[in-house]
Amino acid sequence: MLDDSALEQQLAQARAALREVSRSAVPREREESVAEAADGRLRVTLGTDGRLSAVEIDPRVLRDGSEYLADELRRAVNAALDGQDPGVGAEPMPDLAAMTATLERIQDQGLRQMREMSLAISETMRKLQQRS
Repeated sequence: MLDDSALEQQLAQARAALREVSRSAVPREREESVAEAADGRLRVTLGTDGRLSAVEIDPRVLRDGSEYLADELRRAVNAALDGQDPGVGAEPMPDLAAMTATLERIQDQGLRQMREMSLAISETMRKLQQRS
């Protein structure tokens, strides 16, 4: 079983490791994604927020009809979406600073409670030995 100082040392090491990770963790940023369709006459851009930021249509593509334009626009948007990094923005980055603070608070509380229990057990043992 660990004594108080060994436990406190392990907890201090865990806290230091968590602080180090939180300093070095940088969330990845989404990059702009561009795709073309209709032989380059249609171009769509997805911004860094993952939303459609620009649509460029060469007026000549309008001559091919609305159905063709809709199909090519869908194809271009899907290609731009495919060009996005799927790992970016999919899962939010945890707030490591908040996790560290919570962990430290829980560890400090746990250590205090362990000391109180240890003192209570020692006091009970002392009283039992006095009665014998």
